[in-house]
Amino acid sequence: MINEKDYIEIPQEIVHSISPVQAWHYRIVPKEIHNGSITLFTNKIDDARRDELELVLDKKIELILLPDTVINKTLSLYYRKSFVSKNKFISLNAADDDFINKLITDARSLGSSDIHIEAYKDKCRVRLRVDGSLVERYQISFSDYPSIINKIKIAANLDIAEKRLPQDGRIFFKSTLDQFDIRVSALPTLYGEKIVLRILSIDASQIDISQLGFSEKQLETYLDAVKNPHGIILISGPTGSGKTTTLYATLKILNDIKRNILTIEDPIEYTLPGINQVQLKENIGLTFSSTLRTFLRQDPDIIMVGEIRDGDTAQMAIRSSLTGHLVLSTIHTNSAWGTVTRLIDMGTPSYLIANTLTLSVAQRLVKLLCPFCKQERKKPILQTISLYAEVKNKESKPFEPQGCDKCFHTGYKGRKAIYEVIKVDEHLSKCIKNNELDVKDYLQKNGISSLAESALHLFTNGETSYEEVYPILQSSSY
Repeated sequence: MINEKDYIEIPQEIVHSISPVQAWHYRIVPKEIHNGSITLFTNKIDDARRDELELVLDKKIELILLPDTVINKTLSLYYRKSFVSKNKFISLNAADDDFINKLITDARSLGSSDIHIEAYKDKCRVRLRVDGSLVERYQISFSDYPSIINKIKIAANLDIAEKRLPQDGRIFFKSTLDQFDIRVSALPTLYGEKIVLRILSIDASQIDISQLGFSEKQLETYLDAVKNPHGIILISGPTGSGKTTTLYATLKILNDIKRNILTIEDPIEYTLPGINQVQLKENIGLTFSSTLRTFLRQDPDIIMVGEIRDGDTAQMAIRSSLTGHLVLSTIHTNSAWGTVTRLIDMGTPSYLIANTLTLSVAQRLVKLLCPFCKQERKKPILQTISLYAEVKNKESKPFEPQGCDKCFHTGYKGRKAIYEVIKVDEHLSKCIKNNELDVKDYLQKNGISSLAESALHLFTNGETSYEEVYPILQSSSY
């Protein structure tokens, strides 16, 4: 039955009974498989097509007619086109010897950041994270699953005999078209090991800080702060919010033959010529705090710490800035000002934070509406969001997602960062020293945009949907 979304829902266990090449070439969608026969939906029924499909699939074929629009949408959802060249599809089968290479190439071509390979009681599957959301892409047979896991572990130099403990490794992937690093994490679960492959970019030279999402005023404040020869600049946000990309865009600006730049990261997500990068290895004692102590004997000008996770790392970052170095790092908080509270909770004295913290930034990634299919929102904008914030531009026309072939019927295409940028001036420094942390009125009076306001700006400009900005509006601190 066709649902209200005008596409056919296909059980994942039969999706790969036909390949993407076959699905698009013959414009067919599998309905069910039974006793050596297969029932297919198609937009055209004739004897010649049936005979050819029976020969190709080696099964008795039953065809059911569906409108072309329904076939198009179903194909776009379940058989996304992935290309290794201009006109050649990637065809995936878990039994193929080259399955892993094709899977990685497929994920890369779709712009996926992570590949999840996981086993459950009744199935094994592969999911890809595209634009921040996980999508089930393939199913793997139980007989093929151990072989696939072992091949990945061998490529990542992991111990295939160790199935009881988590392991981490790295793969350098190289093809005729691309090369990049992959971080591999193996986790023992109830029904077998789960593997997550994080696809990392090998080159940061294409990152442009002006294209990340800063407003003109925010970018001016940020660039002014990174010119300081000492102090701490902290970027906060949840995992996957683009903090590392912002840091590398900053390092790209600061990277100069006259400066000694050192980084300690987990993992090293980008590489930049001229920057000395260290990979964290906690199992041998190479931690953020211990490496920072060594950095201070390496005559650094700029230090980048992947993340401030504990009090020791926070203390070392403070010490590094006090001795005349610029320190860049990330921290997990809900807002830019929340960074101050987080540092205090870690045991850092307020007066040290006040003397060293020069800039605090919070950021999120927001999915952008597909420009080809977005439609004007029907509900009045003030009715929808007046509970959360005042919309200054009441003439703007917000949009909502629809879905088309170009966005795989998700309604979204790409993501953009939004920011909250707070420069710690003399007044805020005094507030930190005196533990007067309620500065909401001061921030608003000085025109510092919150994450909620930045999100609303995207919404009222028709760049994203209300569903995307709603969680940010709910969690905004001011």
